Amino acid sequence: MVKITLLSLGLLVGFFGFSQTRMTPELLWKLKRIGEVSVSPDGTQVLFSLKNYDLEKNSGSSELYVVSIAGGVPKQVTNRPGNEFNAIWRPDGAKIGFLAFSDLDNNISIFEMNPDGSELVQMSRTPGDITGFKYFPDGKKIVFTKDVFMNNVNSNQIESDLPKSNARVINDLMYRHWDSWDQGYRSHVFYGVLQDGKMQGAGIDIMKNENFDAPTKPFGGMEQITISPNGNKIVYACKKLVGLDYATSTNTDLFVYDVLLGSVSILTNNMKGYDLDPQFSADGKKIAWLSMERDGYESDKNDIVVHDYTTQLTTNLTGKFDLTVSSFTWDDKGEFIYFVSVTEGTNQLFEYDFKKKEIRQITEGVHDYTSVHFAKDKLVGGKQSMNHPTDIYSVAIKSGKEQQLTDVNKEIYDQLEIGKIERRWVPTTDGKKQLVWVIYPPNFDPAKKYPALLYCQGGPQSAVSQFFSYRWNFQLMAANDYIIIAPNRRGLPGFGQEWNDAIAGDWGGQPMDDYISAVDELKKEPFIDANRIGAVGASYGGYSVYYLAGMHEKRFKCFISHCGLFNLESWYGTTEEIFFANHDIGGPYFNQIVPPSYLKHSPHNLVQNWDTPMLIFHGEQDFRVPLNQGLEAFQALQIKGIDSKMILFPDENHWVSSPQNGVFWHRQYYAWLDKYLKKV
Repeated sequence: MVKITLLSLGLLVGFFGFSQTRMTPELLWKLKRIGEVSVSPDGTQVLFSLKNYDLEKNSGSSELYVVSIAGGVPKQVTNRPGNEFNAIWRPDGAKIGFLAFSDLDNNISIFEMNPDGSELVQMSRTPGDITGFKYFPDGKKIVFTKDVFMNNVNSNQIESDLPKSNARVINDLMYRHWDSWDQGYRSHVFYGVLQDGKMQGAGIDIMKNENFDAPTKPFGGMEQITISPNGNKIVYACKKLVGLDYATSTNTDLFVYDVLLGSVSILTNNMKGYDLDPQFSADGKKIAWLSMERDGYESDKNDIVVHDYTTQLTTNLTGKFDLTVSSFTWDDKGEFIYFVSVTEGTNQLFEYDFKKKEIRQITEGVHDYTSVHFAKDKLVGGKQSMNHPTDIYSVAIKSGKEQQLTDVNKEIYDQLEIGKIERRWVPTTDGKKQLVWVIYPPNFDPAKKYPALLYCQGGPQSAVSQFFSYRWNFQLMAANDYIIIAPNRRGLPGFGQEWNDAIAGDWGGQPMDDYISAVDELKKEPFIDANRIGAVGASYGGYSVYYLAGMHEKRFKCFISHCGLFNLESWYGTTEEIFFANHDIGGPYFNQIVPPSYLKHSPHNLVQNWDTPMLIFHGEQDFRVPLNQGLEAFQALQIKGIDSKMILFPDENHWVSSPQNGVFWHRQYYAWLDKYLKKV
């Protein structure tokens, strides 16, 4: 029998009562996570999802809540097992629709209820899971998406007399994408008629017999589909390419389906890059979308483009402004567009004025807005920082004054000690300046000496903004008494397009110098122990770790690389979206003129200089940076006799998504750092 002492009982009560004063991996998974946000048609209420994870069950579930835009206590309006998602208001505001698993037909189906959660009704009865939906403006129809089987890709499908055979038959590229093999299904757009709150039949497939996906894979959702105010047009984004053409292009177009005629036309003909996320103005006279100019460049400047149906003119609203847009929304009169853009390491809300043809920044501060929704004289969006996960705020459009509408993790954060975040501008080797975020431990003592971590960002064109990560969590690193050095090195948005574009063809050049400049400047501080600095990162950040290991000149005591690119030649031969490699690396390694990146910027060419302990993480379902990259790096470390460890996650992709894998990841991460950086 195990005796529980008063001391151990107190510790247990303290743990489960959230009495920790510093963040831990386990506590990180107790944080509630706000998901999709939707503003009621009258602009008075905000609908959102809230997800809770259960570490013991290794799973999570979400429920729906409604909060007044004037403030107050959010009200929970669902209480079902599993997840409710894609929650939206019916256009008349009288109902809320959402997706959830149905026990009646074992599918993901559409449900509808009153705003207080009463009178729940299942609206759809279709074979297969519905993956997303929207109401038509009159509320009499819905548009929805689901997967349709299109291609035989398995041997037992091709040869019916061999039902137990199991071989993939591949004759073109894009046979796998992100973390999934092609199983022969394509996501299609449907619409259906509603009668007495129920959808009639299985809906009409507006992409019938088309071997393409809409929304686009792997991350596209219902933001890529819109309906005209009169209900006559469905506009959707689709990359109507296959195989090699698909793998080497970002040419995603907007297609217009005429509901009355059943015909399809293209809206973005001769526009060569990504064209995504269409939205009509309230009067239907204009349609706006996000557009990138260059084909094959996934991190090009993202502009708001508007087509005027009256004049038939298409105009780039933000083309002359040196910023890139991540999301936007119209006002209710078609006079303004509000959008989110990154600027100097933060994501802020902006306004475009059609009359003045001017842009005004609405919000300021050390934070990231993650979304924007129009609500009469206010905007509503998720807001987060490196030290705090997302909560929902309203913002007065004229003044920029913010009001916090939710505080879903107050119980935990009221007891947490939080380290401060500092903005530094550090000179670079080519005479410029880079923004470096410095995150300090709670109760920082400038008289002490702390170990430090260089955080290397992925992307590579992905901003080191005020994001709150559940893996690369700066608050958790700081809680373990590390000072974090997080540079906005060359190749990140928010500092002008020239700075963002500079990394292409120069992965191991100036960006590495920027990292070194940041470390060399910060280690001058008396509170940083220059002999106890590590470097960590994932994806391109993992590549950066591999590269720095070959040229760091004893600056670092240990390294951690997660899903990093190690050998650019073998990576080019196994990754799926080749347009990315063509743009950033310069093309295939077997070109008649070999791009210099393969010789100058591939970490495997510097292994002869490796001499520093390294921990490697990799997900076996990562097809963007396939498993062989981690295996090759680990094998090199072992052959060279360098202290090293490799941790593989068979069920994870480029990220770590399950709670227990996440906690294990963090435990191994800090055990490795502590082994080399907590020594005095």
